[in-house]
Amino acid sequence: MPAIIDGKAISAQIKDEVKERVSALKAEGTEVCLAVIQVGNDPASTVYVGNKKKACEYCGIRSESYELAEDTSEDDLIALIDRLNADKAVNGILVQLPLPSHINEDRVIMAIDPTKDVDGFSVNSVGALCIGRKGYRSCTPAGIIELLKRSNIDITGKECVVIGRSNIVGKPMALMMLQENATVTIAHSKTKDLPSVTKRADILIVAVGKPKMIKADFVKEGAVVIDVGIHRDENNKLCGDVDFDDVAPKCSYITPVPGGVGPMTIAMLMHNCVEGA
Repeated sequence: MPAIIDGKAISAQIKDEVKERVSALKAEGTEVCLAVIQVGNDPASTVYVGNKKKACEYCGIRSESYELAEDTSEDDLIALIDRLNADKAVNGILVQLPLPSHINEDRVIMAIDPTKDVDGFSVNSVGALCIGRKGYRSCTPAGIIELLKRSNIDITGKECVVIGRSNIVGKPMALMMLQENATVTIAHSKTKDLPSVTKRADILIVAVGKPKMIKADFVKEGAVVIDVGIHRDENNKLCGDVDFDDVAPKCSYITPVPGGVGPMTIAMLMHNCVEGA
């Protein structure tokens, strides 16, 4: 059986490290503050925002919460972001996605001051990643890099396949793996004969958004498999994009769902908040 990569334990290590840094900053007179904006009351978003608030509390980061009505206008949301941009006490600004359909997400993300873009979604953050400059890293892919490194999985020279090309996970994930000297292929919905591509992977990172899509015949013997997906299966149990029971016997390492990648996203958000301070 493979080694199970414990995202809960690794995320706890990172949050403890953040807690120490926050405490040191407080001793120097600097308070770390994250402003979290939620528009509407999407149940999943409410859970995520609640988890972020709990993580802030644990790490000693002050969180300011702005819960706006579903019908809040785009201009009113931008005006709030402008106020927070100007507030020197706020180190990070996070707008919980998705936003209601009448609001342009790109415009909202672009409105956040790049020095406060702790989600790492802005053009400045992505551009810095592309050319290897210091900047905020998108939290989920940055968390995956930490999962690999802290599990003593060597990345240099390895063949990595990333399934998915979203701006939030797939594209930044590929760039970060390149920075770690992996040889990277990005696969997606238009890739022909996907299993023949994924079977080359020493490290397979799956972010397709389809429950249990990846079966054993997609995976090379001894591969490391990282599952970014989270869904409910036919029995209402949480599952990922990878069919864990089918795939696990072929792996050297694998992340579970839940308890794998998920906890790392919030841990890396906390890390980015401290970087912002």
